[in-house]
Amino acid sequence: MGRGKKIAIGVFAAVLIAVVGGGSAFALWINSINDQLNRGTKTEEELTALQDVLAPPTSYSEPFYMMLIGSDKRENSDEMGARSDTNIAVRVDPSNGLITLVSIPRDTMTDVDGYGTQKFNAVYNYGGAPATIREANQLLGIEISHYAEVNFEELVALVDAVGGVDVVVDEYIDDPDAGNIVIPEGEQHLDGEAALVFSRSRAYADGDFTRTANQRKLISALVEKVLALPVTELPGVIQKAAQCVTTDMSVSDIVSLAQQFKEKGDLTIYSGMVPSTTGYVGETSYVFTDETALRQMMRVVEEGGDPSTVEASGYIPEGATSGPSSVGSSGYSDSTWYDDGSSASAQGSGYDTSGGYVDDGSGNQGIDSGTLDGTDPGTVSGGGTETAPYSEEAA
Repeated sequence: MGRGKKIAIGVFAAVLIAVVGGGSAFALWINSINDQLNRGTKTEEELTALQDVLAPPTSYSEPFYMMLIGSDKRENSDEMGARSDTNIAVRVDPSNGLITLVSIPRDTMTDVDGYGTQKFNAVYNYGGAPATIREANQLLGIEISHYAEVNFEELVALVDAVGGVDVVVDEYIDDPDAGNIVIPEGEQHLDGEAALVFSRSRAYADGDFTRTANQRKLISALVEKVLALPVTELPGVIQKAAQCVTTDMSVSDIVSLAQQFKEKGDLTIYSGMVPSTTGYVGETSYVFTDETALRQMMRVVEEGGDPSTVEASGYIPEGATSGPSSVGSSGYSDSTWYDDGSSASAQGSGYDTSGGYVDDGSGNQGIDSGTLDGTDPGTVSGGGTETAPYSEEAA
């Protein structure tokens, strides 16, 4: 262990001893938090599977990949089973002060052993975090050595523990399905509840694509805020993190890693999404990975570059289409809708010619809350009721 790491952990230990009142209490506290971080609610079988799938860890001074898996209990019904609605591969490069986030769209088409063709977020239902990590390794061509699983319901307390976060909101948010908080456009300071709405909302033309971008923004802002905190505030933050995060990393791992970034000074965070195109196989909607563009993107990531500079080509695999196969079928078959870039006249694209949003996930009438001429919910064939435009007042 380097001298800087020893000093960082020594200072942290001294702070904790002062906080918890003595050496034995400090040891008990550390053991308790480590157990909560490393185990969470996982069984011994799950923990063993994680050890098997994670690559051997390297020195924290070397670049490594970490898998960030997020689930939102509010969105996961008993019928759906457990699914991962956030899947982000994170390249961590402490020596160069660089963190790179690459989102995998939740509806990415993938083949799961024993289950056939599935959407990426369903992998978690079949094999938990180990299966999700394995699929991410195969898709991205990387070796993931660490992971963190986040319960977004509990994220509120963590954001509040660091005093909130600052983000740039690109599009006004008024989405009752995400929460009863309105978030205006522009630079905003978000507390925990507002941050949860920001990370949940998918009331956009491109649905989950913007939501994943917002989640990366939130994670970036949270990382920057934590790294800016004095060491005396870390004990409380780690305690809050242990309530919503399960990870293979220990308290000392987290502290020494944070200290390396602090010592480096300037932090660079790059963010991007796997190059993708949306479409259908029969009646089922998927996100298709542009393999050529993805290989190019991962080369950029490995070289320490910005993944957002690589764009998808619009690739759709053989046998797939840009819309559902049945004439007159409307919208996206899952709870998320993506803009496939097709013309407004494409009846299965999710839009009518005036811009109203149609989603057949809401019932046999095919109507969901969307936008028509700047109002919400939209009115297209099926019985929606047009209302006044959004108010700019924050809840």
